[in-house]
Amino acid sequence: MKRIGFLSFGHWSLASHSATRTAQDVLLQSIELAVAAEELGADGAYFRVHHFARQLASPFPLLAAIGARTRRIEIGTGVIDMRYENPFYMVEDAGAADLISGGRLQLGISRGSPEQVIDGWRHFGYAPPEGASDADLGRRHAEVFLDLLRGEGFAKPNPRPMFPNPPGLLRLEPHAEGLRERIWWGSASDATAIWAAQQGMNLQSSTLKADETGEPFHIQQARQIRRYRQAWTEAGHARVPRVSVSRSIFALVSDRDRATFGRGGDSDQVGIIDNMRAVFGRSYVAEPERLIEELKADEAIAEADTLLLTVPNQLGVAYNAHLLETLLTQVAPALGWR
Repeated sequence: MKRIGFLSFGHWSLASHSATRTAQDVLLQSIELAVAAEELGADGAYFRVHHFARQLASPFPLLAAIGARTRRIEIGTGVIDMRYENPFYMVEDAGAADLISGGRLQLGISRGSPEQVIDGWRHFGYAPPEGASDADLGRRHAEVFLDLLRGEGFAKPNPRPMFPNPPGLLRLEPHAEGLRERIWWGSASDATAIWAAQQGMNLQSSTLKADETGEPFHIQQARQIRRYRQAWTEAGHARVPRVSVSRSIFALVSDRDRATFGRGGDSDQVGIIDNMRAVFGRSYVAEPERLIEELKADEAIAEADTLLLTVPNQLGVAYNAHLLETLLTQVAPALGWR
């Protein structure tokens, strides 16, 4: 069995084909797609976070709204860029959203990807200390966030407070019990995957990875996952970690499917992103029978317990629900995922 969810980047535009022409369209349709995915039996609704772009940015109002409209489905991000975040305020937002959802939040966080503007985190009031990088800044914010999620008191109470205090040092409220174990790190390299394991975070690995060996993407990603799990064991954590991978997978079962994606799947691509040589994983596009055989050969999907399907959100809720249903009913069972 494998948990299967969707991952939406939340684009909107005035393009003629777009069903999401405004930010409001994206937000409301994201809620409706999560509701539809739950009804179809999917396990997760995940959303990407980008700043200074016509895409989803502030995740917690959306996650809380989905939590109020659903009952079972996991709700998460992939990923929140920690360079932009105040860890203290984020703990309060995350705690509230998790409590509204009944403990279903699965937060993916990371250093983040290249953004729309130069050093966008500086506009949010953050900068790395002298001699450190923006990646160091993101990891430091993450460490503070993880520490605060433990729910231990750290703030000295006012001796004459407005409201009565419990005894001892105070923590941030609301506290969401168990959320610390539902934090994921989006990793593009073996080294950061190992770091995530040492920190006790679950692992999110996407369709992009540092090209560290020149091998096919799924081979490198599978090795990354194995090294992460080895580091987790060596760190002595008591629980079993979770690992997700993202894929673009489209089963062709209708004329619209063939017209939209009918050029078929592609192959891995290599390029430079943020001064890093990266390998980009292929898309899978075929009729269900052929798709099943191709997916059997993907070693990284086999290693992961969770699969996030990237969705073309601008094509609307109904069509994306169709894409999810096809995968869940005509592909996943044959692979043992259902």
